[in-house]
Amino acid sequence: MKAPRGFNHVETWVFDLDNTLYPHHVNLWQQVDARIGEFVGNWLNVSPEEARRIQKDYYLRYGTTMRGMMTQHGVRADDYLAYVHKIDHSPLEPNPAMGAAIAGLPGRKLILTNGSTDHVDAVLSRLGLATHFDGVFDIIAAEFEPKPALRTYQRFLELHDVEPTRAAMFEDLARNLIVPHRLGMTTVLVVPDGGREVVREDWELEGRDATHVDHVTDNLTGFLQGLSGKP
Repeated sequence: MKAPRGFNHVETWVFDLDNTLYPHHVNLWQQVDARIGEFVGNWLNVSPEEARRIQKDYYLRYGTTMRGMMTQHGVRADDYLAYVHKIDHSPLEPNPAMGAAIAGLPGRKLILTNGSTDHVDAVLSRLGLATHFDGVFDIIAAEFEPKPALRTYQRFLELHDVEPTRAAMFEDLARNLIVPHRLGMTTVLVVPDGGREVVREDWELEGRDATHVDHVTDNLTGFLQGLSGKP
């Protein structure tokens, strides 16, 4: 059995946004999830129960419900994103300890998300992390093809000139780490704090023992402090 990849060689630190840079138990994504269900129900004129079935089916098959709605029903991305990201970000609180830990990491820090830059800006502002990242690659930059698609990671690496064998990826979904690991990145799965209730699909919480996951943490701030030496 191979030893997990380490961090001494890492010069680019890549972070997912939702349920990664803030704790799962904040359940901010639950608001987005509800808005997505409303959008699907209104667009297709179906019951809330049927809307949720379609929503989760597309999420699993296409990587995002949006991609499924665009492919199957001709939805415009701008309309979808504007609706589903209209949420209350107030549950998020500033996290200066994480900010100091991120600042202490050597090299560039980038965000790779299936969300929009507007959502990224709102989240980072609430967390007090807006000045800690050197770039954002969102679903629009991905040409609306979400993670875990190989082409999305390739676009990201090309656009930001990232050498994957000298990079680390932090994610809350194990399936989104398959391609990064295959490309040579050190991978970190961010899992929920076992003592807090989270609202997630069962499959979203799987994969911590997968071979493409090098490290697992339920405390990203503490994990980063250990890497950066910033208490």
